Amino acid sequence: MLGTCSRMPGTLEQVEALGVLKVVTRNSPLAYYLGAAGPEGPEYELARDFADRLGVKLEISVARTTTAALAAVARNRAHVAAAGLVVADGLSRVRYGPVFQRIDQHVIYRLGDPLPRAPTDLVGRRIAVLRNSTHAAALQRLSATLPGLEWKELRRGDALLLLAQVAEGKIDLTVADSTEFSLGRHFHPDLRPAFKLAEPEAVAWALGPHGDAMMRRVEDFFADVGANGRLAAILERNRRSLVRYDRVDASHFVASVRERLPRYRQWFQAAAAEAGMDWRLLAAIGYQESRWDEGAVSPTGVQGLMMLTAETATRVGIANRANPQDSIVGGARYYRLVERTIPERIPEPDRTWLTLAAYNVGYGHLEDARVLTQRRGKNPDSWPDVRENLPLLAQERYYTTLKRGYARGWEPVGFVRNVQTYAELLRWMVADEDESASAGKKSAQ
Repeated sequence: MLGTCSRMPGTLEQVEALGVLKVVTRNSPLAYYLGAAGPEGPEYELARDFADRLGVKLEISVARTTTAALAAVARNRAHVAAAGLVVADGLSRVRYGPVFQRIDQHVIYRLGDPLPRAPTDLVGRRIAVLRNSTHAAALQRLSATLPGLEWKELRRGDALLLLAQVAEGKIDLTVADSTEFSLGRHFHPDLRPAFKLAEPEAVAWALGPHGDAMMRRVEDFFADVGANGRLAAILERNRRSLVRYDRVDASHFVASVRERLPRYRQWFQAAAAEAGMDWRLLAAIGYQESRWDEGAVSPTGVQGLMMLTAETATRVGIANRANPQDSIVGGARYYRLVERTIPERIPEPDRTWLTLAAYNVGYGHLEDARVLTQRRGKNPDSWPDVRENLPLLAQERYYTTLKRGYARGWEPVGFVRNVQTYAELLRWMVADEDESASAGKKSAQ
């Protein structure tokens, strides 16, 4: 019997034959996660654009670790690993595409503690990093020229745990990349970056051993999105999503109540009456979403005065999100749709605040926060208790144990806080206007 052997199809050939691009990623703010409007994250956006360029469907799978993501492409279980991967040498059977992002490594300290200005200031300080991390490797390289430098390496935990230890004074310093520090500032506002420890980490996609033709497509893709500004826009938008939620701007709000609200007030009142809610609460949501700008459009496709997604508009029977009256009606219907998912046993005002949180972050992530709240011995039906736990959805040691994974959990907290403030200001301002109008009519009689 004569044996036969056939050539292993290349990665691009497999993709074209299947009509599907299989991308392995990680549930992380640097890669992929489920937002209120669906999948988000810089790696997801780039992978979606690349699949569109190839004219195929995108199929996402999530690996628990970067090692698992690399193994998936090395073993031909995925075509591309787009998982916030830091380029590393010595990994046979895996090749990296073009570097499309560089992430700085910073020494982090607490305000009030001695400021380390240079590597020599690290000697004698209590330093901790994660074992087998790029930060540990950077310290190891530095120690070759800096006698006396010592540090502790933790087997378990994540970057946010180390940042918490600095904030609590348990250690003096740690090392964090720019993304980790942006997240950490939400929880520990007294932390600051001291100086850059090492050369920036290079982030790229990884492909398996049969990806020569695919690699050329990847290279062309990143060259094009780099040249036309698309790459910079994606990275900047996702970077900004990690900054602290804006506080209310009372002066701008007061001006908008006088100048913009009169155009929309009757529509807010009518839509709120139909939905059985306070029109001022609905108007406050609209202001928080768009600053009452009917022409508002986000880079992710939400638009209109209430900033509805296309899917949400369809669910609530709205044909034109750009029409302000339709948008307001859609926002009211969606609020009521979300409110009906909240367990009936939960009384006011917690019911309203939980509804607002779900309106912003998605009911699934709210449920994860309520599960976490209960695990930590608090009341999942209490908004103050859930509010305390929502930001933890951004911490890896928590979100990896929950059904829907990572979420920017501080955003619904800020959203609810701002809407509460705007609604209260509106009740006060509109009440004053109504009373003034009534008084004017009486004096004229």
